[in-house]
Amino acid sequence: MAGNVTFFESVLRFNDGLAHERPALPEGFDIVNPLAGEQRERVECVTRAFYQRYYNDTRPRRLILGSSPARRGSAVTGVPFEDAQQLQRETGIRLDAFHVQPSSSDFLAEVMRRYGGRERFYSDFYMNFVCPLGIVKTNAKGRAVNCNYYEDKKLAEALLPLIVRTIQGQIALGVDPSVCYCIGSGENYRFLSQLNADHRFFGAVIALEHPRFITQYHATQRDAFIEKYLKALCGPSGR
Repeated sequence: MAGNVTFFESVLRFNDGLAHERPALPEGFDIVNPLAGEQRERVECVTRAFYQRYYNDTRPRRLILGSSPARRGSAVTGVPFEDAQQLQRETGIRLDAFHVQPSSSDFLAEVMRRYGGRERFYSDFYMNFVCPLGIVKTNAKGRAVNCNYYEDKKLAEALLPLIVRTIQGQIALGVDPSVCYCIGSGENYRFLSQLNADHRFFGAVIALEHPRFITQYHATQRDAFIEKYLKALCGPSGR
């Protein structure tokens, strides 16, 4: 990000580039691109309103990366990890039938609240994905289901140029490259760590358990995981 270009303007330019991404995938897989789909005009309005509210300045942010957006969540709304109902309240734009997994969005909303609120959180962090486009695969019943970029070796290889290019593009938004927080302490963390070793994007990659994993398997330890998030986000590279 150069000169007086705001983080907001840089994100919109990055998203404009994503709208034209159409990577060739192995048979049985397909891309869900909210910036190029049937709802693209509505998505553009939502993303513009959201990023203008929270990113209309030149402050550097630290990057938080999930794996890839869910096909009926961020892959359609265009705003990573944000629940459609929250976006509707903030923008006044209705996003019919689209939602982030409530357990994930609720967990992250509580992290934001304890961090100091949404404004303070988004003034310090930018959230996106290692693969910023949604992926679906056709299952044995012929239905399209969610898929992560790392679930299939050939899929990951096909997406690798896009992944490298878009991580570089996100750093160029005005991201502090000293640290990247990785949502997903399993395959997503292993893949991103290896990618970082190869390309030296970040000074460090810090793993955080996925909210869905926490709420499904460790619900009784929810507060402890929230504190783990806060400790990491407010650590030596934090506020």
